Order: sequence, then C-alpha cells, then structure tokens
Amino acid sequence: MSLEKILSISGKPGLYELKSQTRTGILAESLIDGKKLTVSARQNVSLLSEIAIYTLTEEVPLRVVFQKIAEKENGGEALSHKSTKDELEEYFFNVLPDYDEDRVYPSDIKKVLQWYNLLNKKGFTDFSEIKSDTSEEEE
Repeated sequence: MSLEKILSISGKPGLYELKSQTRTGILAESLIDGKKLTVSARQNVSLLSEIAIYTLTEEVPLRVVFQKIAEKENGGEALSHKSTKDELEEYFFNVLPDYDEDRVYPSDIKKVLQWYNLLNKKGFTDFSEIKSDTSEEEE
C-alpha cells in the first residue's frame, strides 16, 4: 500500500484505500473499519500523494511531512490530534520549522496528525518516494 492509493473523501471520516474504479466513480475501503463504499465521481476526493503543506519557501509533499514525523517519533505514534491548539502548533513547528503559520491552520495540523497516526496504526510506515517502473528498467 502506498500513498498513491490512500484517499481522503470530503465529508467522510478517516482515510480510505482505493480498491478499483467503477463506471460512475471509485470503490474504496475504510482504513478505520474495513467497510467498502462506492464514491461518486462528483464527490471531492484527494489522494494523499497529491497533498502538500505550505512552508515559507515552498510546498512540501505530505509524504515528506509524514517521514519527518516518523523520524521524530522513531516510527511510533505522533501527538494526538485531540491536543490543544498550542500543543499542536508547537509539535508541528518541531517537525516542520518553516511551515507557513498563516496558511496552515490548526485544523490542517490535526488532520495531518490524525492521518499519520491512522497510517501508523495500520502498519504503514514507509513514506519514501514512489519509484517509477521506467526508471528501474533504464538502469
């Protein structure tokens, strides 16, 4: 399982694994309870591999932020997303010191930590970049 197959669905809690495409949308499985659902093409769906966090100089891919959290926690769980706003901001500042405080809200930090902890709980700890098949064939 890679971040290329992990989805966030607007209006639905948690994260979902992309199982297959259907004629009218996609079939996804909840990482929380394993239930499958069909998601309409009209619903707002985001791939975690496409999400980035604003910093003062650039946008950092979510997988890099997850990797930094994993390094900070030695592969363990991060701070709970239910912590206070100040605790969340301080923790995130330790992980990504140059994050843009004007564009990254506490709700975004909560979501990132909640997602990281859910992935960690499911045994997903490899946040390294996806290697394309073509680059391996060229070597």
